[in-house]
Amino acid sequence: MLKGIPSILSPELLKVLMEMGHGDEIILADGNFPAASHANRLLRSDGHGVPELLEAVLSLFPLDTYSEYPVALMAKVPGDQVETPIWEVYEEIIRTHALPQIEHVERFAFYERAKKAYAIVATSEKALYANIILKKGVISE
Repeated sequence: MLKGIPSILSPELLKVLMEMGHGDEIILADGNFPAASHANRLLRSDGHGVPELLEAVLSLFPLDTYSEYPVALMAKVPGDQVETPIWEVYEEIIRTHALPQIEHVERFAFYERAKKAYAIVATSEKALYANIILKKGVISE
């Protein structure tokens, strides 16, 4: 344990966040996402949901200010009537750390982007369409 580091962040996840460079992407994936079959680096955060993990990651992780969309969500499949209240939760969390534009990426395009991501964190999140991509920025301080 360390002071100031959210306990939800595992040593492995902290290492990955440190290794990532400007423009690298990480996915916080819901429990239904095919993380193992798409990941270059797979990290597990079983028993946790995406919102609490997102809050912890963003407390340490700068979003890319040079990108138009440093945050991306998996868009709903056209015609899918499912509600996505978790998106509002994400927006509220993100607003406390930054004010980025949020992109909505078509499902299969999201999967292709996931294959190129630096890492995927598999969670136990039950909400549908709860997958989120974060693009790392720079720290200039």
